[in-house]
Amino acid sequence: MVQAVTAFGALIALAWLVVPAAVHAAGSEPLAEVDGTAITAEEVEQAIGAPLARLEEQIYTLKQQKVEALIEERLLAQEAARRGIPVQALLDAEVASKAGPVTEQEIEDVYRTQKARSRRDEATIREQIRSDLQGQRLATHRDAFLRSLRSQAQVVVHLQAPPAFRAELAADAAIFKGPATAPVTIVKFEDFHCPHCKRFQATLAKILSRYGDKVKLVHRDFPVDRLHPQARKAHEAARCAHDQGKFWAYHDALYANAPKAGPAQLKAYAREVGLDLAAFERCLTGGTLQDAVQKDVEEGISLGVSGTPAFFINGRMLSGAKTLESFVRVIEEELARAR
Repeated sequence: MVQAVTAFGALIALAWLVVPAAVHAAGSEPLAEVDGTAITAEEVEQAIGAPLARLEEQIYTLKQQKVEALIEERLLAQEAARRGIPVQALLDAEVASKAGPVTEQEIEDVYRTQKARSRRDEATIREQIRSDLQGQRLATHRDAFLRSLRSQAQVVVHLQAPPAFRAELAADAAIFKGPATAPVTIVKFEDFHCPHCKRFQATLAKILSRYGDKVKLVHRDFPVDRLHPQARKAHEAARCAHDQGKFWAYHDALYANAPKAGPAQLKAYAREVGLDLAAFERCLTGGTLQDAVQKDVEEGISLGVSGTPAFFINGRMLSGAKTLESFVRVIEEELARAR
């Protein structure tokens, strides 16, 4: 509890440091000038928008958890008072007694799956399994009892989620697939040598298959040089393939073979997807697309991207290889908003 309160206090303190800057940025006057060149409110808002939104989301989550805990406490207290018994007696009657003890067979079934992975002695492992299973059983029955109490009470939650932050992303020279006018645009910042990006391609394929022409997928380069020194050249190669109309085929070849991206391998992928090899090599060795890759990296950094993959769904940021359900939730919200 002390740690939770401390964390909440720290978030509030940080919010008060950041929020005034955002409020000040709403004005029309420049916030600063360097040799006569203004630093505008829009620049500041865009720079702090994503981290501030994440901070507000953390504060909201802490508040939401506390509100739910207080609702549960009040429901239990009211039911205990109605029956004329203490809250603990109520929980014993409705949760502990109905959960029942864990059986030896249940412990044995779990023990078989864990014994090879643990160095602890058998008695310790079994006792931990018993404790875990009993805790899960009690939690399940407690949740069911609270749902029952809640269904019989009038519970209204007024706590509002913070408004979703929407980043403004550059639309010029975008590499994309899907209808240009699709109601949902997913911008993905990726590193072709990032293992999380590679694994996420299967989830991304499910999203595109599920939503069809309702989604436009936009590519952004974000090679992380300190982790994947060969990735940047792979991104340049993919842009060279884009010049010949074969970006997505080359994109898929890079992921299929990642992290192999030496000069000979990049050329082999170009041959595999049917590129004009001479034109491809001139493009890649000439370094004509280095600036385009760097421009994407700088845009990502300005938006708060610190790792890959990172996504912006109609400007709403999702960082990391989230679950399919996480994307579906946001996409459905954006489709409802479009309607």
